[in-house]
Amino acid sequence: MKKIVLYNPEALFFDMPLALLSIASVLDPSEFEVIIIDARIEENAHGKLIECCEDAFCLGVTVLSGSPLKDALYATRLVKSVYPELTTVWGGWHPSLFASEILQEEDSVDITVYGQGEVTFNELIKALNDNSDLKEINGIAFRRNGDIIKTPARLMSNMNDLPPVNYDLIDIERYFKAKGKRQFDYISSTGCFFRCSFCADPFVFKRKWTSIEPKRLVSELKHWQNKYGFTDVNFQDETFFTYKKRSTEIAEEFIDKKLNISWAATMRADQGSRLDLEDFKLLKRSGLRRVLIGVESGSQEMMDWLKKDIKLEQVLDCADKCNRLKITVQFPFIVGFPGESDKSVKASMDFIKKLRKISPKFYTPIFYYKPYPGTAITEDAVKSGYQLPNSLQDWSEFDFVDAKGGPWVDEEKYNLIESFKFYSSLAWRDEHWISSPIRTMARWRCEKDFYKLPLEKYIINRLRRKIELS
Repeated sequence: MKKIVLYNPEALFFDMPLALLSIASVLDPSEFEVIIIDARIEENAHGKLIECCEDAFCLGVTVLSGSPLKDALYATRLVKSVYPELTTVWGGWHPSLFASEILQEEDSVDITVYGQGEVTFNELIKALNDNSDLKEINGIAFRRNGDIIKTPARLMSNMNDLPPVNYDLIDIERYFKAKGKRQFDYISSTGCFFRCSFCADPFVFKRKWTSIEPKRLVSELKHWQNKYGFTDVNFQDETFFTYKKRSTEIAEEFIDKKLNISWAATMRADQGSRLDLEDFKLLKRSGLRRVLIGVESGSQEMMDWLKKDIKLEQVLDCADKCNRLKITVQFPFIVGFPGESDKSVKASMDFIKKLRKISPKFYTPIFYYKPYPGTAITEDAVKSGYQLPNSLQDWSEFDFVDAKGGPWVDEEKYNLIESFKFYSSLAWRDEHWISSPIRTMARWRCEKDFYKLPLEKYIINRLRRKIELS
C-alpha cells in the first residue's frame, strides 16, 4: 500500500480540512493510505510532515492566497529539500487561478490541480502510480522537458456521483476543542450560478453549481452525529439556499430524522426573498440559527455595478423574516471599490444603521475591497495601472481582511470607516458590559456621523487592553 500525505497550511480559523478530506475520500483505500497533517492544530506540523513523507508516494497541499500560501511554500520547500524525488501537488483556490504560474517554482511544486479536485486528483494519483501520460488528465498543469503544460479544464462532477467524505481520516475531537464547541463542518454544494464582478467563483467554477441531494446529505450527517455527537453544523457552501425546494426538504429531513442540532449557512438575499415566512419557520424548527447574507453595498447603483443581481428591498425582506424568528444574520459589506464615490460609502453606512436598528442579532462587518485575480473589477484595475503581486512570495504577503484595500481608500475615508465600524459595533449591541451611556453616545455619533473627540473609544480600548493583560 502506498502512502499519500496531505497538508493543510497554517491559518487563523479551525474549519475541518474539507478540501483534503474530499480528495482523500475518492482514493481506493486498498491501494493508498492517506495521512492528513493540519498545521492549524498540529503542534509540530513541519516535523511530522518530514517524518510522514519519508516513505510517501505523493505530497498534496491545499493552498489559499495569503499567509496559508506562505506556510504552504515553506513546508513544500522543506519536504523537497529532504526528499527531492517526492512528487508534490498543489490544489485549492490559488492553484485554480495560477495553475501554470506556480510551476515557475521549479524546485518544489511539480503539479498543480485547478478547479473541482476530487476526480482530477484520483486520476492523477492513478496516472502517477501507473506511470501513464499526465496529458490525458483534465484540470492539471505540470512541467515536461522545460515546458509548462496545462491540460483542458475539467467539467464539474455531480456531487452525488462522488463517495461520501470520510471524516475518520482526521481527529474530529481536536477540531471541536480548537473551536471551543462541538461544531461539524460540511459542504453540501459546490460552485455558484451568479456573476458578481468582485468574486473569483465565476472564473473558477464557470457559473456552475452541483449539490448533494437532501436524503443523502441528512443520512450522512446522522451517521457522523451518532459517531461524534456534534451539536451544530456549519455548512461551508457558497450558496446553500440556491433552490427553495431543496432547502425546505433538507429542513424537513432534519426534523424527520431527529438530528436535534443547530446549523448555519450562506444565503443570497434573492434566495431568502423566495422563501416565505412559513418556509423560514420550518428552517428555524429544523435548527437554523444563523445565515450570512452578503450585501456588499447600501447603494443600489453600486450593487448593479457589482452585478450582484439583488435588490436592497430583498435584503430588508430577509432581515424582517429573520428578525421575526430571532435568527442571527451576518450582513457583510465591502467599501473602497475603484472609483467608488463618497455618496456610495455613505449609502452603505446608512443601510448598515438601518439593519442594526432592526435587531441586536444582526452583525454588519465591513471589509475593504482588495483586487483578486479572476474578477472583472480586478481586470479593469490592472488595465488602469494597478499592480497585483507577481510572485509566490508576494502572494504569500497578500491579506484579504486586515488591510486598507487598494489605493482607492485615502486616509480620510479610512479613518471615517474605522470610526464608524467601532461606534456602530457598540451602538446597537445587546451586551451587559457596555454601559447605557456609552451605548447611547455611540448611537448619537452614528446618527450624526460625528466621530471627532473619541473619548469613549479611548476609554474602551484602555479597558480592553487591561482585560487582555490580566
